[in-house]
Amino acid sequence: MTSAAADNRLSRIGVVGGGQLARMLVDASRQRNVEVIVQTPSLADPAAQIAADVIEADPVDADATQALLKRCSSITFENEWVSIEALTALERKGARFRPSLASLKPLVNKLHQRQLLDRLSIPSPDWVELISIDPGAPSLPKGWSFPVMAKAVTGGYDGRGTRVLKTIDCLAELLRSVDPDDWILEAWVDYESELALVVSRDQSGRVRALPLAQTHQSNQVCDWVFAPADVEQLVEATAYNIAASLLTTLDYVGVMAIEMFYGSKGLLVNEIAPRTHNSGHFSIEACHSSQFDQQLCIAAGLDIPDPVLKVPGALMVNLLGLPADQATPLDQRLSALRAEPSLNLHWYDKHGESPGRKLGHVTVVLDGEDASSRWRQAMDALQRVRSIWPLPLN
Repeated sequence: MTSAAADNRLSRIGVVGGGQLARMLVDASRQRNVEVIVQTPSLADPAAQIAADVIEADPVDADATQALLKRCSSITFENEWVSIEALTALERKGARFRPSLASLKPLVNKLHQRQLLDRLSIPSPDWVELISIDPGAPSLPKGWSFPVMAKAVTGGYDGRGTRVLKTIDCLAELLRSVDPDDWILEAWVDYESELALVVSRDQSGRVRALPLAQTHQSNQVCDWVFAPADVEQLVEATAYNIAASLLTTLDYVGVMAIEMFYGSKGLLVNEIAPRTHNSGHFSIEACHSSQFDQQLCIAAGLDIPDPVLKVPGALMVNLLGLPADQATPLDQRLSALRAEPSLNLHWYDKHGESPGRKLGHVTVVLDGEDASSRWRQAMDALQRVRSIWPLPLN
């Protein structure tokens, strides 16, 4: 390969997946003179519409990923739904994945996540494998009470793959309707707030963190994110230490998000996402380096800036698809959002508006001098957004 060809190859990274997370990575790449090629099933997918090029194939198609590797210096992932076994042969031949397949493997399955957290003595909700429950005479583990949370160990997102079980009859029905090997049960957690921390780790082992954020869910889908979270410094330090422990133990190189409950039992890790995450979208406007810029720089081998705040704070609000009988016309909603000068609209250009589907988000930069004033600004902004674009009704 000539020097010119090598330089050209080094200016490209590949992304397995073509949804909104990959789209925002492509947006970030424009500031870094890096080309992004995505592997995704359809040219209509959000990232495919703006990427430098597309490998039109399912993200789990290892042959397509091999073709992608021939055109890139390294590959990163939009989400954890990859076939690690199928890609291992490519990595053995020298393919550079960020994060590595070995560091991904304990995180792509919620059962394996829980086992990892237990090994590291990192607090998480009490849990058991569903297979441990006798289907003939189902009962909860000693000390538990309803409700409990059931989770599929793979494939769940935005409320999919989770069930709140309120009675023993609900538990019995779950046991009849699913493969128990593929589910876990978690004890219910009473918490004061939900928090999320997006972190990155580079090849030299340096860990960087976005500000700790407070998240709010509606029907198990993220409604809004407020950053920085109004918590004691010890809480933020504990969250960072948890993240650093996970990243270092796994020798993880890339971006990771950790969702946590905070309450009377302190911080409990709820879930780990080995990728960029909805809870970090605020960083595009609010930080000197967004979560997508972190991912891009790590994958491309560029110098990695610190993702510190450049404004006092921010609010991110998700725009979820509405049912036809609840929605004003889409064009009217988008026009109303764009008419608000304080709203930074990110529209994913997905096709179709199914209820609950993430179609975009808005970010509001907050300039309050203290947490209380920023909170008031955020709640006022949230009310304005929801007056234009309400949440889907149950």
